Order: sequence, then structure tokens, then C-alpha cells
Amino acid sequence: MERFPTDDACLEHLMRVRYGDRHACEKCGKSAHYYRVKARQCYECEHCGYQVYPKVGTAFEKSSTSLRKWFYAMYLFCSSRHGVSGKELQRQLGVTYKTAWRMAKLIREYMAQVDGDGPLGKTGKPVEVDEAFIGGKDKRGSEDKTVVMGMAERGGEVITRVVPNRYLKTVLPVIREHIPEGARIMTDDWSSYRNLKNWGYRHEVINHSAKEYARGDCHTNEIEAFWSILKRSIRSTHVWVSPKHLETYLGAFEFVWNLRKQPQLMFDLLLMAFPHPVKRQP
Repeated sequence: MERFPTDDACLEHLMRVRYGDRHACEKCGKSAHYYRVKARQCYECEHCGYQVYPKVGTAFEKSSTSLRKWFYAMYLFCSSRHGVSGKELQRQLGVTYKTAWRMAKLIREYMAQVDGDGPLGKTGKPVEVDEAFIGGKDKRGSEDKTVVMGMAERGGEVITRVVPNRYLKTVLPVIREHIPEGARIMTDDWSSYRNLKNWGYRHEVINHSAKEYARGDCHTNEIEAFWSILKRSIRSTHVWVSPKHLETYLGAFEFVWNLRKQPQLMFDLLLMAFPHPVKRQP
């Protein structure tokens, strides 16, 4: 609130994040500083008066919600490792639930886009691979959980994917896509991971069935810590997440986890993504 007390302060920040303090004018070609035009949401070139509208081409362009509320919503997402629900945004921003839900959905999509999915294990650090079950039981008591596969580089980033099941034919292509051959992989004793050595990986197994949870530096504690935060957040903050939207929520949790050592970068990285269209995952 101190950093962005007004919509004008938000617009100024958006302008500088998108274009910098100086950039080449599209009309005259000169390196120019752009000055705010009074009573309009645009800036003009100091040489020729060519005008630039910072909100055009961004998710803010056609939104009737003020920039200050958008910025505050993004700040809430970047400052909480447990996420933000639509109802919480509704209370904090004083908007309708429909508006809050749309803002939350869009912010999560951009968080997932900023985070990306770089290869894991290229630095020589071990990669922990595990799966989690997200969801609950229906009224008949049958399991209806969604399977989520996770890969976490020790001390580094995590990548998650919603998968239909946890059999070898499903998990192996995901592993090969994100972890290069020769990497050191640590898993539990689930049978689908049994033959990873045949695919060029240095595979080590922790036998959870025998209540073994660590053997030297061989363990899956990092990915388990991520699952713990994810499940606790869904139960407490979101209560329930549908399988249809789970991938979007996972992207937001990945963003916060992967930037946990540089939290000061979260807000500006997220803001810089907004001028670009969301890249939908296939």
C-alpha cells in the first residue's frame, strides 16, 4: 500500500517495467524518456509526442478493476505460500466473487507461465520423484483422487504434472521429458520406478514399505515437503480443488516454491508476464 498508494503509481510502475526509463520511439526512432499525459492513461515521447499506453496488450487493458486492486491481488499471491482463494480476494478487494475468481485464475495462469519447466538434474544434484493423491472421497466412500506426479531437484526447483495414473507407461515419459539421462534419481519403492536404470538414470530407492525414510543422502524429503505444503494449503485455504483446474493451482504453488530463496523477485517477475498472452498447456 505504501509502494502503490494510487492507480497513477501503479500505472507508472507498469510503464517502467514494460518499457524501462528510456526506449526507442516507434515513430521518430530516437531514444526517449516518456512523460505522463495529464488526465489520460498514456505516456508521450519527449521528442515527437508519440503516445504509449502501458495497459494496452496486457490483461489489464479491458478490465474495469483498478490497477491498485490488481497489484494488491498479485502481492497477496506472492506473499503467501499457501495461496489465495477467490473468497479471500473478494473480502480483501471488495469486488464480486465472479471478479475475484477470474482475477485469481488469471494470476495463477501467469504464475505458471513465469515459472516455466526447465530440465532438472543437469547440475549434478539429485532429483527426487514421487506422486501424490489430491482430492477426497465421494458419498459412497470410493476413492476419486487425482494423481499428481512431482519431480524436485535437491535445493532447486520442482515440476508437477497431473497424470491419469502412476503406472510405468505414464510416469516414464514425464521423467524422460524433464530429467536428462545420467541424472541421479531418488524414489520410493513403487514398482513403476523399478527399471529406471535401464533408461540411463542413476537410480536409488528408499524402501518406504519397510519404514525406511533416509539412507545417507538418499531420501525423498524435499518432494514430500512440497506435497505437505500443497495438501495443507488445499485443505485450509481452498478446501477443495476440482481436477479441471488443479493444473493451474499446481503452477502457482510451483512458482512460489521455486522462488522461495528470492521472494523479492516474485512480484516484478509476475508483473512482467502480464503484457504477454497466457500460453495454454496442451
